[in-house]
Amino acid sequence: MFSWCKMMKSQTIFAVAALVGLGFVGTALAQDYQRPSVSGIGSVPSEAQIAAWDIDVRPDGLGLPIGSGTAELGEEIFADRCAQCHGDFGEGVDRWPVLTGGQGSLTEHRPEKTIGSYWPYSSTLFDYIYRAMPYGEAKSLTPDEVYAISAYLLAENEIVERDQVLNQDNFAQIKMPNQANFFADDRSKSEAYTERCMTNCKTEPVTIVSAAPELDVTPEDE
Repeated sequence: MFSWCKMMKSQTIFAVAALVGLGFVGTALAQDYQRPSVSGIGSVPSEAQIAAWDIDVRPDGLGLPIGSGTAELGEEIFADRCAQCHGDFGEGVDRWPVLTGGQGSLTEHRPEKTIGSYWPYSSTLFDYIYRAMPYGEAKSLTPDEVYAISAYLLAENEIVERDQVLNQDNFAQIKMPNQANFFADDRSKSEAYTERCMTNCKTEPVTIVSAAPELDVTPEDE
């Protein structure tokens, strides 16, 4: 009996720990985390702690910190902090992401998805650099440095001028070349939309009519 109870208790503790670790926490428990006097777990985060994590930037510019920078300033910072992986001009090193060029390639067999050819919003650029770059040193760049690096990359993609000052007031106003091709998924409201059959849909036997090599959809190295 003792061994069974002990085993059940261990399993219960493990299950609770797993749920908490994965973030599946009930509303009541989440509220308790904000009331340490009730649960004795955790503490109410300070404004400084919240500010340290509240750094996301929306497409409309909400969240952009105060700061400024130009491509001329960003070129030197980029060479020092970013070029090791992305190349001096954003062309990419080895298998690290290419950041410049690729305009007009999205309809090709192998599209080049870069900041200039694909990214929908300038805020995406600032947000990602500010949160995650440089690789291995995330959140080590100041807002001024991020504005400058962003300006440099945008200038290399011929989206802004090299001497244009970018800041929290005008950054979100930048029109990205591929922005119009990003839109809310409205297929459920279109006339062609039909509910998808999920069970017992096929009444006739399935037949294979072709193969990938015959359709020429398998890429071949030149």
